[in-house]
Amino acid sequence: MSAVVDLRKTDDPRDAVQRAVQLLLGGHIVGFPTETVYQACAHALVGSAAERLSACKPRGKPAHPTLVVKGLHEALDYVPQMDALGQRLARRCWPGPVTLAFDINAESGLFSALAAESQRVLSPDAQLWIRVPAHECIQETLRLMPAPLIAASDCHENPLLTAASLLEGFGSSIELIIDDGECRYGQPATVVGVSKGAWSIVRPGVVTETMIGRLASEVFLFICTGNTCRSPLAEGLFRKMIADRLKCREDELADHGYMVLSAGMAAQPGQPAAPDAVAVAARHGVDLRAHESQPVTQRLLEQADQIFTMTRSHRESILASFPHLGDRVELLARDGTEISDPIGLGEAEYEQCREEIDRHLKVILGTLPHPGGKL
Repeated sequence: MSAVVDLRKTDDPRDAVQRAVQLLLGGHIVGFPTETVYQACAHALVGSAAERLSACKPRGKPAHPTLVVKGLHEALDYVPQMDALGQRLARRCWPGPVTLAFDINAESGLFSALAAESQRVLSPDAQLWIRVPAHECIQETLRLMPAPLIAASDCHENPLLTAASLLEGFGSSIELIIDDGECRYGQPATVVGVSKGAWSIVRPGVVTETMIGRLASEVFLFICTGNTCRSPLAEGLFRKMIADRLKCREDELADHGYMVLSAGMAAQPGQPAAPDAVAVAARHGVDLRAHESQPVTQRLLEQADQIFTMTRSHRESILASFPHLGDRVELLARDGTEISDPIGLGEAEYEQCREEIDRHLKVILGTLPHPGGKL
C-alpha cells in the first residue's frame, strides 16, 4: 500500500524529502507534486525502477516519459549538442511549466551512461524530453540525488492534479506519494520541441505559443553607467535598425524574435534619458521620451543573449561577478575602443557619441540573419 505524506501537515518537509531520496536510491517509485501535475518518478540510474515505471498504466495513453534535472547545466550533460535556441529557452523557462524535447544521440553525453532500461524508457522515439519543475520539494530531492529522475504522468486529456488522482492512476506501484494539495496551474506543462535552431509546440499546456515565441527571442542588452545617455541611445537606435530591416513596428520586434534592452552599472531605477540624448535621438527618428533607467541585475544578465558594454571597465566589472558570461559580454566597439560618457558636455558631444554608437551597431546588425524566412 502506498504511503502518503501531506506536506501541509508535516512538521518538517525535509523529512519527506529525505525519505523520498532513500526510496528512490533503493529503486522504488515516488510520487511528487509539481506546479502543473503530479508525477511518478524513478531514479534514472536504476533500470529496474525505470521499467516498472514504464509498465504502469494510468488513465488513457501515458505521456512521454521526462528526464527531470536540476537545471540547464545538468541538461547539457545529457544533450551536449543543445543549440543556442535550446539553451535560451532553458534559461528562461526553467524552473517552470515548460518541457523541452530534443533529438537525442544515444552515444553522446551522459545519456549513454544510464542503464539500458532507462534509455529505452526515456527515448522510445529518438527524442529526450527534459524538464526542471519549480516545486520546492522535487527541487530539494534533485539536489540530494546523484543523477536525474525519470518522471511519468497521465495523458494530456486527464491531468493528475492531486495526490489522490496520482494514486488512482498508478496504484500500488508507488511506494510513497508526497501530497501538497491541488497543483497550482491545473494543466500539464507545455512541451516545446527544439531542433536545428527552430522550435514548435509538441503539446500545448500552461505556457502559450505566443509566450514561447517571446521567450525564444534573442535578447540584446546594452550597458553603460547610469542608463540615461549611452545605453538608451544604443537601445533606441538598434531597435529602430532591426525594425526597419524587418519592415515592422518596434513594438512587434518580439513577435519576430528580437528584444532590445539597456541598463546601467550604477543606474537609479526610473530615471528619464538625458535631455540631450532625447534631442539627438529624435533627430534620427528615435523616441527616448518614455525611457526609464534600470540597474544591471543578475536576472537581466542571465536572460540576455548578447551583452554590449560601453567601456572595458563595465565588462570587467560584470565578469568579476559572473565569469560564466564571458562568451556573451563584449565591448560595443569591436575594434576595442570605448564609448566615452557625454553627460554634461552638451548636445554636440551627444551627437558625436550617437555617431560612434551608430557605426558600431551597424557592424552588429550585419552579423544578424536576413529577414524573410531566413531569420
